[in-house]
Amino acid sequence: MRTCKIAFIVTIFSFFCISMSSYAADVAKIGVVDFQRILETSSAGKDAQIEINKQGKKMEADLKEKGDEIEELKKKLERETLVMSKEMREEKEREVRIKINDFKTLQKKYLDDFKGFEAKLVRRIQEAVFNLVDDIGKKEGYLLIVEKRQGGVLYAPNSIDITDQLIQQYNTEFSKTADKE
Repeated sequence: MRTCKIAFIVTIFSFFCISMSSYAADVAKIGVVDFQRILETSSAGKDAQIEINKQGKKMEADLKEKGDEIEELKKKLERETLVMSKEMREEKEREVRIKINDFKTLQKKYLDDFKGFEAKLVRRIQEAVFNLVDDIGKKEGYLLIVEKRQGGVLYAPNSIDITDQLIQQYNTEFSKTADKE
C-alpha cells in the first residue's frame, strides 16, 4: 500500500514536471543571428565590402609606386657605384635605407588605417543590426537572441535562426537611408 502511494505521488509529480516544462518551452522564444552572413549578404555589408576593397586597392597602388621608386633607386645605385666616390656611394646608400624605412613606416600606417577603416564600417553595421535585433526581440516576444559565432552556439536549428528576417529588414532600412543621402 505504501509503495502504491509513493508510486502514485511520483507519477503525479512527473506529470506536472513534464507539463510545466512543455508549457515553459512554448513561452521561451529564442532566436539566433549570424552576423557574418549579414555582413556578406546585406546591402550595407556589400557596400562596405566595396568601400573596403576600394580603399585597400588605393593603398596598395600607392605602396607599389613607392616600392617601384625604391627599386629604381637601387638599380641606379648599382649601375653608378663604380663611377662614384666612396662618400657619394655611402650617401646614396643612406638615402636608399631612409626610403626603405619610410616605406616600411608608411606600410604599417596604411595597415593600421585600413584596419581602423574596416572596423569603423563593421561597427556602423553592427549598431544598426543590434537596434533591429532589439526591435524584433521586443515586438515578437523573444526571451533571448544570440549571435551564432560570438555567442558560442555550436548547434541551433534553422527554425530559430532569424538572420534572413533581419537581413530583409536591414536592407529595407538601409535603402531608405541611402535614398535620403
